[in-house]
Amino acid sequence: MKTISLSQGMGRSKVSLSAQWMGRDLIVCLFNEQPHLGAVAVSEYSEEEKRASTSVITRLGHKDDSVAHKAAYELCKCLKRPVCVIAGIHVDNITEEEIAIIVENCNELIEKLSRHSAVLNRQKHHPL
Repeated sequence: MKTISLSQGMGRSKVSLSAQWMGRDLIVCLFNEQPHLGAVAVSEYSEEEKRASTSVITRLGHKDDSVAHKAAYELCKCLKRPVCVIAGIHVDNITEEEIAIIVENCNELIEKLSRHSAVLNRQKHHPL
């Protein structure tokens, strides 16, 4: 399986993304230098209803659910395929400003990945 790797930002607010196909489904990880399992979001697209539906599981004490939810929903809506996003971003003594920058970096990474949807859809045909 081919993995797509992207990064956005620098220093304490740098976020990385790793994505790969698992059959028809897309698995995405959002993380920083302290990767972990903070939240998992799964989004499914309904052709009949023309909409994506997303469910999230968040580990106790973690706040990665909002970026996981948004990423899974936006990618599923764009690709019209099942998407799972695993998010784990941790920064000690984080400030409100750093949180805003990290969220924006996550949004930029998802937009970059969405813009390459044609390439991603072709990769789904790669053998496992």
